[in-house]
Amino acid sequence: MALEEQADEVVNETEASQETPKKEEKENFYDQLLRLKAEFENYRKRVDREKPELTRYGRADVLSRLLPIYDLLNKAHEQLQAEHKKSELAKGMEMIFKEFQKIFKEEGVTVMEPAGKPYDASKHEVLGTVAKDDVEEGVVVDVLQNGFMMSDRVLRTAKVRIAKKEA
Repeated sequence: MALEEQADEVVNETEASQETPKKEEKENFYDQLLRLKAEFENYRKRVDREKPELTRYGRADVLSRLLPIYDLLNKAHEQLQAEHKKSELAKGMEMIFKEFQKIFKEEGVTVMEPAGKPYDASKHEVLGTVAKDDVEEGVVVDVLQNGFMMSDRVLRTAKVRIAKKEA
């Protein structure tokens, strides 16, 4: 009987030693699962936070591409208003121009008004200087092309001329 008891003990020890790695393996897999779940939850939260920002930048890109068209339509609108205010073409141009203004307002796009303000490299592009003694040096004197902002982001810098003191 002693031999049978020893055999049973060896079998029990072998089974116990096999269960211990399985238990450790299960705990390891469970730990990995919890970590993966936490990582995915963090990823989902980050994507949810970034999605509106990416959408806003996408809109800003599209709107900045429309600005040259807006400039051309604005010049045509001004010409028609000056010369043919009552024509059907002028009325159609006015409707197009109002639609642009409506879209800009909805998207938070505003026209910069740099005239009379100090030069700001992040908002203005200097295309020349004008000699003036009655204006402080570095102040925007002429706006050659309007700049546009979307909330706090510059869509297009304003092209300006700044004052320079005469020597």
